[in-house]
Amino acid sequence: MRFSPDRPLGVAPASVSDYRELARRRLPRQLFDYIDGGAYEEATMRANVDDLGDILLRQLVMRDVSVREQAVEVLGQEMSMPVILGPVGLAGMFARRAEVQAARAAEDKGLPFIESTVSICAIEEVAEATDVPPWFQLYVMRDRSCAEDLMSRATAVGAPVLVLTLDLPVVGARHRDTRNALVGEVSAWAKLRRTLDLISHPRWLADVPIKGKPITFGNLAKAVPGGSSPQDFKVWVDSQFDPSVTWDDIAWVRENWKGKLVVKGILDPEDALRAADSGVDGVVVSNHGGRQLDSVPSTAMALNGVVDAIGDQVEVLADGGVRTGLDVVKMMSLGAKAVIVGRAWAWAVAADGENGVATMLDFLRADIDTALGLTGYTSVGDLDSSALFQGPATR
Repeated sequence: MRFSPDRPLGVAPASVSDYRELARRRLPRQLFDYIDGGAYEEATMRANVDDLGDILLRQLVMRDVSVREQAVEVLGQEMSMPVILGPVGLAGMFARRAEVQAARAAEDKGLPFIESTVSICAIEEVAEATDVPPWFQLYVMRDRSCAEDLMSRATAVGAPVLVLTLDLPVVGARHRDTRNALVGEVSAWAKLRRTLDLISHPRWLADVPIKGKPITFGNLAKAVPGGSSPQDFKVWVDSQFDPSVTWDDIAWVRENWKGKLVVKGILDPEDALRAADSGVDGVVVSNHGGRQLDSVPSTAMALNGVVDAIGDQVEVLADGGVRTGLDVVKMMSLGAKAVIVGRAWAWAVAADGENGVATMLDFLRADIDTALGLTGYTSVGDLDSSALFQGPATR
């Protein structure tokens, strides 16, 4: 799927890409580019979207599709459709207490929300604002006591699932952040340009820096004192992410986490098999939204190989490039049990807060419903490769 970020937008958004455009208009460029950008030349980020677009659905008619069902059970949790709001770092910089707004929207729609380690709102704040506890995403840190404390806090609020992110032992170069002077050496002129970028967006200023306080890394207030910017995040990452981690460390996580355990960042069948052998409950086929190593396979390209390798040993989720409910149907037809969306809700919350996230989820639900009806399926649980057109794909 391809779209122009500068296309005309009418009175009301009609798609996820419309929310992207609204976010682009509303946010300071440095923040929009942080959400929107990928690693290096962004080839993998683009491929996540384009490869999904190249997959074609098989249209079948004259089937009884008068009743269509989207509900699924994932990792023991009932969901109204196969969509999960994924962890998005710094989300509270895009809209006032954005993590809380997104978690409320997800709960209202009967869906899980995954709280990021580097959220602006602490997991306790998100849990207090909702009746159903969020899932929690964790990085493998050098300071194991910090990680153990985070797992303990997630346990205390009743988080049912820990999503351990594995694909950040080192950080890929994100050129947009460098160009916006969010990383690297920053000159006085660059600092001035950054400040002018911020103050030229008065609606964002009123919503986030003024009304959205406190602006800190809520889960890491002690570890990253006094800061919540991408620069602060980069400093913390460089000091804390552990490049020496191995599969043996899953045992340490299991000692400290008694709930469901999912590992995120799997692209290769070999790693999928190692994950299954390590005793996790699920894997997320993911290239970190194309934000880590460029020129690796898109999720759509990698997903089927992972599913073939591990079968039903563990539950397989996927993320990357999902912009429509049709993409969700395609991912499930490739073997995913559910799909995690990140940028989609980040754009929506930046554009219109909780209402934007709720409406975005309605778009996905409507798309899925239409796709089921026109592919001849009555339930997302029945989707498999037979839902896909097997001829040559065309753009």
